[in-house]
Amino acid sequence: MTETLPAPPAPAGAPQRRSRDARGVLDWVALHSIGLALGLMFALPVLFVLLTAVMGDDEAFTSALWPSEWHWENFALAFEKAPLLKYLGNSLLYSLLATAGMLLSSIPAAYALAKLRWRGRDAVFLLVVGAMMLPPQVVAVPLYDTWSSLGLTGTLWPLIAPYFLFDAFSVFLLRQFVLTIPQSYVDAARVDGCGEFQAMVRIVVPMARPGIAATSLFCFLYTWNDYFGPLLYTGERPDQWTLSLALASFKSLHQVQWNLAMAVTLLIMIPAIVLFAFAQRSFVRGITFTGVKG
Repeated sequence: MTETLPAPPAPAGAPQRRSRDARGVLDWVALHSIGLALGLMFALPVLFVLLTAVMGDDEAFTSALWPSEWHWENFALAFEKAPLLKYLGNSLLYSLLATAGMLLSSIPAAYALAKLRWRGRDAVFLLVVGAMMLPPQVVAVPLYDTWSSLGLTGTLWPLIAPYFLFDAFSVFLLRQFVLTIPQSYVDAARVDGCGEFQAMVRIVVPMARPGIAATSLFCFLYTWNDYFGPLLYTGERPDQWTLSLALASFKSLHQVQWNLAMAVTLLIMIPAIVLFAFAQRSFVRGITFTGVKG
């Protein structure tokens, strides 16, 4: 007859340790309750788009909240319905060139407004702030007439070229961040024989990377989601459409197939989400330090 051995006693501190762990979890949830609620509020629409994208035609936009069958082939079918790769290339061309042009034009302007002493600097900065308040629709007609006279309508260049000249919001944001860099660093570079361009490139730009990352992300996301500009200049040229304009046209051409429309929507959202995930730390740091000085 075998004799059952009693189970070894639990460590004396195990219940207290579990209680402390549970209390720590509850404290963390209570401390981050607002952030969790906001995160859930923003995540639910994305989850809805994903679930609708993998539903069947007869199930999409019904009372069903969960697909009875997962149709992952909807994403491949969306590429068959429209030349999404062509539209993706147009969107990348627009967003990347516009962001590059913004950096080339805005960094020197921000440096001049923040670190150089010259007559009329404050008045020019007020003009930059005033340009931020000007709705783009106000100047849409004269700008369209100008680009039409140059023969560039029907292409993306009327949308890209202005970023190589001036972008008020980017200049303002970068200027506010450059102000947080101590003037002594720039003065030391001048004493060592650096010109203004060298001081900007070697001192200010490396120290302003978080602000540059935040401004670049703002510009990229704005141009990536821009609908009004591509509609105005490329509306009659489907080969020049961006993804945002193609999505609106896709919905009008395939009104019944909401699952495919949601699949295209999710494909458009993925690059922006991935970009923000990789640049989140620099973005938050850039926004945090921007505006410390006026």
